[in-house]
Amino acid sequence: MSTQIQRLTGMHDVLPDDRRYWDAIIATAEAAAWRFGFQRIDTPILEATELFARGVGEGSDFFVQKEMYTIAEADGSSITLRPEFTAGLVRAYINNGMHNWPQPVKLFTIGPSFRRERPQAGRLRQHSQFNCEILGEEDPAADVEVMMLAMTLFRDLGFQGLGFQLNSTGCPVCKPAYVEKLVAYLGQHMDKLADIDKERLAKNPLRVLDSKAPGMDELLAGAPHIADHLCDDCREHFADVCGLLDALGQPYSLNFRLVRGIDYYVKTVFEVWQTGIGAQAALCGGGRYDGLAEEIGGPPTPGVGFGSGIERVVLGMKEQSVEPPAPPPVPILVAYMGGATKPAAVRLVYRLREAGIGARLAFSRRGRSMKSQMREADRLAARFALIVGENELAQGVVAAKPLAGDEAQAVVPLDEIVDWVRERLA
Repeated sequence: MSTQIQRLTGMHDVLPDDRRYWDAIIATAEAAAWRFGFQRIDTPILEATELFARGVGEGSDFFVQKEMYTIAEADGSSITLRPEFTAGLVRAYINNGMHNWPQPVKLFTIGPSFRRERPQAGRLRQHSQFNCEILGEEDPAADVEVMMLAMTLFRDLGFQGLGFQLNSTGCPVCKPAYVEKLVAYLGQHMDKLADIDKERLAKNPLRVLDSKAPGMDELLAGAPHIADHLCDDCREHFADVCGLLDALGQPYSLNFRLVRGIDYYVKTVFEVWQTGIGAQAALCGGGRYDGLAEEIGGPPTPGVGFGSGIERVVLGMKEQSVEPPAPPPVPILVAYMGGATKPAAVRLVYRLREAGIGARLAFSRRGRSMKSQMREADRLAARFALIVGENELAQGVVAAKPLAGDEAQAVVPLDEIVDWVRERLA
């Protein structure tokens, strides 16, 4: 016997029962994005590796830990399966001349991204995201808009007890001085740092603030806070974001340890938190990235956005017992008795479908009892069984058997059955 081929580690099959959650999340996300004035865009899954090397930054975690899926090309170049969406969306904004459109440009997309990392709850090597960006606007109200789009999505899905985690990571003017102070502080405690945190300290010191290593909570409690070292522009920007959230009555917590794992973030960073979801509380995360367009060869373009992993949202819905709508059952099962009735039943099924009515055929290669076919209709929660027997076929009629309610079985002329069914389903 040959060895059974298994699904790749870190990949996931979305089975029909889970697909209900996905469909609800995607439909809710698209509806919320439309209400907020965002337009959909789709970008390639494969991009030039340089896009992420320049845009995302070599100090970012998935570079440090070699998490990208990169393919060498015959001409010596390389391409990469996208590990995140923002760099590709900004590249599309630049390439397609969107900086010449009326600003800001508000975009959203939904699709898969790929990271070669240790799989964990809600985070897989292939995971799908809902991603929103506002490009060409530096107003702190744009930060709040993407934050509120995220919060609206989760509230519309039925989540309870949500709140923002909020921080400012400064800008190129004030961040370097803060990083120096943070490195100086952590450098006094090298013996307490895990190997991964020592590596982060050398390449992206802010990421040490996000460390989950044992003992780091106590150590980082004494670390300098970025809020105490912001320049006037960053301080004013952050104060405006907080003031607008206050005006909207939105709950948030200032979290000096909140950083994002990508180099391009400046000023506002945020997450929407829900308790649970494995070791993580975040349903989504994002922030401002005003220098990213210039890093990848475009004109200066402020930007802010967020991404939310659909798999993680599904976990959150299950933890909070948020049930998506059940898909409606196919209302009609067409049963038959063999012989010449089978072609007639197949023709009837396709007539119903062409009329926009959901119908299933009771498959049978060698014939099945009517009792067995009625059990299938009950299992499928069909509203009616339409039965084509030899007598019905000879008379040009169909036996229509209601499977719920107190309506009696009827004999309906074959040329009237579509209207008969449509009237009752309405």
